[in-house]
Amino acid sequence: MQINEVTTLTREGDVAVITVDSPPVNALGAPVRAGIAAAMRQAVADVAVAAIVLLCTGRTFFAGADIREFGKPPIQPLLPEVQSIIENATKPIVAAIHGTALGGGLELALVAHYRVAVPTAKLGLPEVKIGLLPGAGGTQRLPRVAGVERALQMITSGDPITADVAAEIGLVDALIPGDDLRGEAIAFARGKIGAPLVKIRDRPLEAEAGIFDAFRKANHRTFRNLEAPEAIIRAIEAAATLPFDDALVRERELCNGLISGQQSAALRYLFFAERQAAKIDGLTTDGSTLPIRKVGVVGAGTMGGGIAMNFANVGIPVILVDSWQESLDRGLATVRRNYETSAKKGRLTTEQVEKRMGLLSGSLDLQALADCDLVIEAVFEQMTVKQEVMSQLDAVVKPRAILATNTSYLDIDAIASATSRPEWVVGLHFFSPANVMRLVEIVRGEKTGAEVLLPAIDLARRIGKVGVVVNNGYGFVGNRMLAARHVQADSLVAEGAMPWDVDRVIQEFGFAMGPFAMRDLAGLDVGWQRETSASSTLREVLNEAGRHGQKSGGGYYDYDADRRATPSPAAERAAIDFSRKQGISRRAVDDAEIFDRCLLAMVNEGAKILDEGIAQRASDIDTVWINGYGWPRYRGGPMFWADEQGLPQILAKLQAFEARHGAALAPSPLIERLIVGNKGFTDVR
Repeated sequence: MQINEVTTLTREGDVAVITVDSPPVNALGAPVRAGIAAAMRQAVADVAVAAIVLLCTGRTFFAGADIREFGKPPIQPLLPEVQSIIENATKPIVAAIHGTALGGGLELALVAHYRVAVPTAKLGLPEVKIGLLPGAGGTQRLPRVAGVERALQMITSGDPITADVAAEIGLVDALIPGDDLRGEAIAFARGKIGAPLVKIRDRPLEAEAGIFDAFRKANHRTFRNLEAPEAIIRAIEAAATLPFDDALVRERELCNGLISGQQSAALRYLFFAERQAAKIDGLTTDGSTLPIRKVGVVGAGTMGGGIAMNFANVGIPVILVDSWQESLDRGLATVRRNYETSAKKGRLTTEQVEKRMGLLSGSLDLQALADCDLVIEAVFEQMTVKQEVMSQLDAVVKPRAILATNTSYLDIDAIASATSRPEWVVGLHFFSPANVMRLVEIVRGEKTGAEVLLPAIDLARRIGKVGVVVNNGYGFVGNRMLAARHVQADSLVAEGAMPWDVDRVIQEFGFAMGPFAMRDLAGLDVGWQRETSASSTLREVLNEAGRHGQKSGGGYYDYDADRRATPSPAAERAAIDFSRKQGISRRAVDDAEIFDRCLLAMVNEGAKILDEGIAQRASDIDTVWINGYGWPRYRGGPMFWADEQGLPQILAKLQAFEARHGAALAPSPLIERLIVGNKGFTDVR
């Protein structure tokens, strides 16, 4: 029987089966909730029905709430009403889980009397990832099943657990082998007819003394500046100290507070931004893309090896090519060491390590790349070097193979000009460490064709990256904005601040480290040449003094044997001396000026990037900075943050800085146009 457009109710003897079919992920939107509620009421009222099974078609059980409904007027029935119908049913109800049961999907399953799952299923409450807590009883019922400690870990991390772990902790009552989840679930339900109906809400819950404060202390660094984890802890505390209904009210209060807050708004914005980044205006496809079955990487250094790992991780054979046997051996050894480190941490098995290493091969001959579908050069960041490699690849690699460059700054079109097929050249800017960082800037050259761009977008998704398509231009999006921040950071130090003052302000905003600590980590001598160094910047002065950053024991900071940083008297003297030689009278620079000049320089450069069409939309810029440069996720990215601050205020500050400090902070014309139109950056499409 068809209940509504997404829900059917059938009967197998004395067991009713409610089936939801709402692709792609059976999200708990209004039609799904209405269908479940109506079907449950009808099944409970049917005297011929003795038990009920709830399941979904497609690739998954309910994968969560419909996030598109957030911030909009509520549509009845709400999830708690549907849960109440299930929880108070007079017949045993079995939730049959495959794929994922996430968020509201798991909260719905938790009000069923039983849960069965296929072994490949995953279960979790990921609301924290969008700045929320499970607001439909998840913080109340999960602790009663899994215990307080496990519930705290699961809900504050948002990470799902596997079905076998769920079975171990009692979250799943039975694992269903084979392919007949429906049939096995019906049989399981039939076996529970006549058994007492025990609700999870009625189970006792005890918490060890001090467990909540201990959990806060243990996770202090992870939860720094985040609102949702603390709200989750408070909700679970309520579960352990209040009657169930009162604790449920407290959970809802805490959830509503998060929903109306800026952090959740920022994280929900990013949820959509990352998905939007793969959609390119004017780019059409017939649904098929060039298959990437074999990949080549030129350059076996840290970046090249990290890039190669991404493909081996998903079963794509990779050939790593270098000019020197020693470099090639070192690169392959580093890859193996990375995999073995993951194995020691329990993230991979020994068999998986060997399987991935088996997909990696090395060569000193570019000819080995002849039959690759994609070749990525990851050689020294110098135009002549990259052009020479591209020219050689053009002569070797088969027609209709993609040639990609991993340049961070250089002109893609100039690199492509070294080939006879510029339409087959694209930028794939990975971030270090390439096997860890999520971002890939997919750089579209003037002649890059759709038949190249589409597979690049698909490949980024396939290897688990967030791919953002940007157009060609110096530094693309991320590094161009980073350079603008560096200009202001250097100027602030020349005018009177110290590197650690700037870093402290940036860290307090939410970055893991400030610009000077980051330079010390990367190495101050990257790109520096002693022969041409002329003490023209503080960085050059430090390099000339042998202070190359962490690796030399000192840069902007001094470092001990464990690379712990302390402000450096030597760097302080160098900064003061540099200002004197430049004829700059040092002055007191307060935190507010550091904050505004560094962050607004980034926003202003982002506005120029948007205005010039280097980025298609503001959310693409935010996605780049969140996933590649450490902008705190809960602040939504620089362009979203700027909209929240108010563009009129930002324009006024930029104009004042321009008057005092020069054209580097001259406002982008886009800012003024948006203000006139009463719009923000995130309105630009």
